[in-house]
Amino acid sequence: MGEHVTISLEELIQLKADARGFSFLPRQPVHSLLAGRHTSRLRGRGLAFEELRHYASGDDIRTIDWKATARLRSPQVRVYNEERERPVLLVVDQRTSMFFGSRRAMKSVVAAEIASLAAWRTLHAGDRVGGIVFNENELIELRPHRSQTRVLRLLYEVVRLNHALASSQPATGEVTLNQAAEAASRMAKHDHLVVLISDLDGADAETKRLATQLATHNDVLVVGIYDPLGASLQGRPGMMAADRKGTQEVPSGDAFAKSFQQAFARRLDEWTEIFRALRVPVLPISTAEPVPDQLRTLFGLKLDPQ
Repeated sequence: MGEHVTISLEELIQLKADARGFSFLPRQPVHSLLAGRHTSRLRGRGLAFEELRHYASGDDIRTIDWKATARLRSPQVRVYNEERERPVLLVVDQRTSMFFGSRRAMKSVVAAEIASLAAWRTLHAGDRVGGIVFNENELIELRPHRSQTRVLRLLYEVVRLNHALASSQPATGEVTLNQAAEAASRMAKHDHLVVLISDLDGADAETKRLATQLATHNDVLVVGIYDPLGASLQGRPGMMAADRKGTQEVPSGDAFAKSFQQAFARRLDEWTEIFRALRVPVLPISTAEPVPDQLRTLFGLKLDPQ
């Protein structure tokens, strides 16, 4: 089991100092290890129309508005300003499937760390940040806002659900990954960056439909959290495993280990192709290594040195 079973609000606040050296709106392509050699690009900040003005010597002729020029009978150019804001919506998974870890930390803790780093980085960039935090029993929606108070409220809810995983409280509810995606679609109508932080447990055809809907008018980034043991499992006599259906003994022997690895690879390939088709970057984050280091490696140290 991972050494870091739960995480505190104080620890997430301290991660503010590590929220540097990466950007969730990169200027360069994001290379996803899960997607092999496939390269995706987030749209980043666009250009917003500001005004029409008279053509001046040296202006790019491609900015001439020919309709306005004909109407006003003098050359007119369209002036654009870079958009200053892109709201970020963090969808943070704290379901029972996330309460697993063989090295360093539970997947649920890693999700909390990523949410904290993303929230502080977004606030530092001057953008609004909000979130959807969910487990089987609850789904909390916090609309994006540009304030430290909103970040702290988001992190508080993440910690609260994170600690619920370690309590004796049973997961009796029926909140699913798809319901969280539906909530994201309602909140992020257009021009948001939606960051899904999850192990994608329970993803299905409906998840694909919702991801397609989100990606039509927003940038979507999937942070896929995995544990090294989840990709390779060698059964031992007496080893037990638990899932939604109960607890059972893990079969021992090479045949089970091989079939387990093959099943993991098939599911990985399936979702790699789905997200590739949607042009959605996937960032694989391991529970075994420090999260800030992994983010800087995946996004590239030169993207955002501040």
